[in-house]
Amino acid sequence: MEISDKLLCLFSAEVEEDENRFVVEVPRREIETGSIGTDNAYRIALISDETASDANTSSGTTPSDEPQPPVEPGEIRYVEIEDLGKQGDGIARVERGYVIIVPGAEVGERVKIEISEVKSNFAVGEVIE
Repeated sequence: MEISDKLLCLFSAEVEEDENRFVVEVPRREIETGSIGTDNAYRIALISDETASDANTSSGTTPSDEPQPPVEPGEIRYVEIEDLGKQGDGIARVERGYVIIVPGAEVGERVKIEISEVKSNFAVGEVIE
């Protein structure tokens, strides 16, 4: 799947029924970090979890019951550095509190990164902008 360079944010959500309409809830952190705002209109792409499960099954692997990291190597993201690690690296948190370590970044910076390494409980991202 090709992801546009115009991607502003990426998160998981459920479609909920609300009287005569259906709603996709946007996480508060996406507004608070400035990824998106309430005064604009956006195009939204929906990707089913079932598609990912079908792909795993057809390749001979079985999906794990454990949550998978919300990022992949090579993925481009905008993140806000919330903290510094013990070695002085920037720390950003994304979906479900998943940690991304960003060497050379400072607290409060909003940076564009490329994910270079992914582990089950953290990832490493390199600043590209």
